[in-house]
Parts: sequence; structure tokens; C-alpha cells
Amino acid sequence: MGLSEGLLNPTKKAMVVDECCNMIEVQLASKSGMSGIALKTAFAALKGVKPGYIHYVVEQILPQCFTALDPIWSEGVQKGDPIAHLSANRSHTADALLSVTDARAKNAKRQIVRGTYEKLRGSAKKHVEEAIPDLAKVIDNYTKV
Repeated sequence: MGLSEGLLNPTKKAMVVDECCNMIEVQLASKSGMSGIALKTAFAALKGVKPGYIHYVVEQILPQCFTALDPIWSEGVQKGDPIAHLSANRSHTADALLSVTDARAKNAKRQIVRGTYEKLRGSAKKHVEEAIPDLAKVIDNYTKV
């Protein structure tokens, strides 16, 4: 069973989405400097699209994200430690996740979403790589439950 089937069953999906949203908030709060200000401003703009927008987007893209991560996670399971494997392969893991968000942003109907994503895409990989260990822990929490 792949990540998408295991983590997105009805009993776990809401918990996984909530924990991913919390992880995003914690990651965002840890950012500082000019890039941190830019990220926080962009995030605030996206939150302003409509109430619950971030939660909605996370819920919508999780299946594709987990499908993209399935091969990397499976390699880690075979090696005995999927959390360490995702973290050790942050670049590859970030590329898999960004392929999903790139496609989503390209097809976004709202200009604010597309424009905000395009402005921040250049630095996105670094930020996603930094979040991989926390994401791996979230995934691990729910693959054990």
C-alpha cells in the first residue's frame, strides 16, 4: 500500500491535513530576514484568498504529494528508516513535492495564487528541503497508526 492509500483514508486524512498545516505554520514562523518577510507576506496574501484556503489547498494536493513521495518513501522502508531516507534525500524529495505544486500553480485560476507562487518559486526548493525532516515525521506518525 502506498502513502496516498494509507495516509488519506477517511479516518486519517483530516488529522494528516491538520498536522501538515501546523507544520507549515511552524516552518513559516521560523523564517527570518528578508526572505522570511517575503514568505510571511505571501502566505498572508494566500490566506486572504478565502477563509480556510491553505487548509483546502493542503487537502487537495496531499494525494499527489504522497504519490510523488511513494517511491522515495518505499526506498527508505526497504533500507529500514524512511524518515532518515527522506531527510538524506532532501533535494530529490523537494523536487518531487515541487513538481506537484508547480503543476497546481500553473493551472491556478486566481492570479494572486499564480503570481505569488511565481515570485517565490526561485527560493522554494531551499525552504521545502528545510521542512523535509518535519514532513517525514508527520508521515511516519500516521503510517504507524
